[in-house]
Amino acid sequence: MLLILSEPGDATVHMVLPELKARGADVLWWDPGEYPGRARLTARFDAGGTRLVLVRDGQAVDLSSVTAVWYRRPGTPTAADQVVAADLRERAEELSVWFLDGFWDLLDARWLPAREPVLRRAHNKLVHLAVAQRLGFAVPPTTITNDPYELAPAYERAGGRLIAKPVEHTTFDVDGAAQSVFTTVVRRRDLVGRARIAHEPTILQPYVDKAVELRVTVVGDRVFAAEIASQDSPRTREDWRHYDFDRARHSVHRLPDDVARKCVDLVAALGVSFGAIDLILTPGGEYVFLEINPNGQWGWIQDLTGLPIGAAIADWLTAKETDNQ
Repeated sequence: MLLILSEPGDATVHMVLPELKARGADVLWWDPGEYPGRARLTARFDAGGTRLVLVRDGQAVDLSSVTAVWYRRPGTPTAADQVVAADLRERAEELSVWFLDGFWDLLDARWLPAREPVLRRAHNKLVHLAVAQRLGFAVPPTTITNDPYELAPAYERAGGRLIAKPVEHTTFDVDGAAQSVFTTVVRRRDLVGRARIAHEPTILQPYVDKAVELRVTVVGDRVFAAEIASQDSPRTREDWRHYDFDRARHSVHRLPDDVARKCVDLVAALGVSFGAIDLILTPGGEYVFLEINPNGQWGWIQDLTGLPIGAAIADWLTAKETDNQ
């Protein structure tokens, strides 16, 4: 059995389900956000071994037969509606997180991309940069700091062409509206307001000139590279996440073999089986590493380029373990 852990309505899961069905896979899609309020989990240990059972909608499922897990976008444990007191809800949810961490460890299964402890480390940009540099990627000189007095020296070292970006791409709420912080070009006038970076760690790097940007998706040892013509639109020149699909065209890109190999090695070195890697191809032909998201989005890449990423995920999930070593 294949277990997909993700929130209901996940469009990316829906892209892969037909591929899994075509391969005859037995699939269970479940959201851990249902636990403990709307689902029950039991771990039983006896002389016969370990049994793991999920009960949802009155139906019991033996999870001991799970061979592969796709850890996609799982919800966080949510207490039952009947638990009203805030302190009791917090306790129930904290204990449920603790239980799940051990419960998942008992599954004798392969994980795409990885279990949460491994995934947490693989998400860290400091780790990305150190591992990528060790593997031989070209990496921009980088300072990560909340020290305001580091801003001006970094600006001068970059010859006045410096960018700042958050250590993690997150959304936050401002007056009820979701906001995000994107890559920002630092101007000399911004040095006056340097105290602002004291409030949170910030990544400072020299601006890297771009011919195109690349989104490289790795599934096991398979590599799918798409180029994004980010310089064709004013909206996407500094950060392609400002999306302009009409002008910032997406197309298939052929990576040099050595760069493709480094991408596979990076994913393996982080202990994961999947990764969405962001690279820059400079006008001079150099491939520069920016970051990797070990559980990144890829659906729009497949839609715009035809790269068979969903099929590769289905292949990985349904393959024998020896085929994925």
